[in-house]
Amino acid sequence: MRFTRMRAAQANAAALIAIPLALGGLASPSRAQDASPSPSGTFGPGCSALSQEANTAKDKVVEAASAYPQLSQLVSATVRAKLSGTLDGKPKVTIFAPNDQAFHKVTLSQLDKLLSNQGQLKKVLTYHVVEKQITPNELSKGSFTTLEGSKLTTSGSGTTFKVNGKANIVCGNIKAANATIYVIDKVLQPPS
Repeated sequence: MRFTRMRAAQANAAALIAIPLALGGLASPSRAQDASPSPSGTFGPGCSALSQEANTAKDKVVEAASAYPQLSQLVSATVRAKLSGTLDGKPKVTIFAPNDQAFHKVTLSQLDKLLSNQGQLKKVLTYHVVEKQITPNELSKGSFTTLEGSKLTTSGSGTTFKVNGKANIVCGNIKAANATIYVIDKVLQPPS
């Protein structure tokens, strides 16, 4: 009797799992035909390689970025430029965050020159910041004024986006308490 009840319970559990799975397969054709739906969570080819040391959703942006070892050079440059308080003090920002590989693409002499000039470093870093939270829906044909004061553009569809036509978003839509972070593979230069 006990064995029969256990078998019946297992069969009922299997049916409860199978019904939603079967219904999911019957999604309306109009949903399946959307041209390029925007992602709702994090997205991009580099997300799986982006190791995270903590949940960053409750942290201000600089602390959130420091939880990702791949953003260590950006965090270091932000501290050197004395921008941590400015960025953490903004209620809503979007950061197009160059990863460490992006910094490695800059020549050593250019990087040394940039890091030794606090004003220029601040100008370059604030060009990566938009003073509003940008959703993935806004990336396909976006034009945004940066904290530095110049325009930055985004383009693409689905889960493939570029910034200024050059930098790829390798992992996007990372949440922090006051920011959305899009990790990019190039250091952007503000227009001269």
